[in-house]
Amino acid sequence: MARSMDVDERRRIVSEAACRVLARDGLGALSVRNVAAEAGLPPSTVRYTFPTQASVREHTITLVFDRIRERIDAIPDELTPARRARRIVLELLPLDEERVIELEVYLALGNAALTDVGLRPTLDRVVAAMRTWCEEVLRLFGVPAGDREYEACRLHALLDGLAMQVVRLAPGESADWAIDVLDRHLDGIAAG
Repeated sequence: MARSMDVDERRRIVSEAACRVLARDGLGALSVRNVAAEAGLPPSTVRYTFPTQASVREHTITLVFDRIRERIDAIPDELTPARRARRIVLELLPLDEERVIELEVYLALGNAALTDVGLRPTLDRVVAAMRTWCEEVLRLFGVPAGDREYEACRLHALLDGLAMQVVRLAPGESADWAIDVLDRHLDGIAAG
């Protein structure tokens, strides 16, 4: 690796490699050797970039969160509230390879956070962001503030359930049914 490579660029490369290893091979395969091989880097570079297993885990879940946030932030404000709300929730479903990998990483590291107290705060931030996005969708639909907490819980649970089913579809199997379920839920919210 070139010495002049930016530290942030190295972190991105290693974190992306860690995402691929996690999604493909599971948490047990998340080792310096496997991540280095996936990134095409010497193990010493991975150790230098992330000196501990915990640091690679934390940065990897942060990378996933940042990518989702960037996609949601890029949704045009000029859309109607209903179209903007729909675009937000669709970003939270694993409807393409990138989002499937993100969900696999989230699931693997979410399970790890049950016993890794150092990873728990990072995972909690991701869950809180998910709830905030659900509340934003409800605000866009004009749901009264007093009802938003309950409705955000329902929407969050629906998204989590749909995501779990969609990520386990057979290769080539359509997720259109999940989008239809979500659209019907959003139509119900819009109808009040």
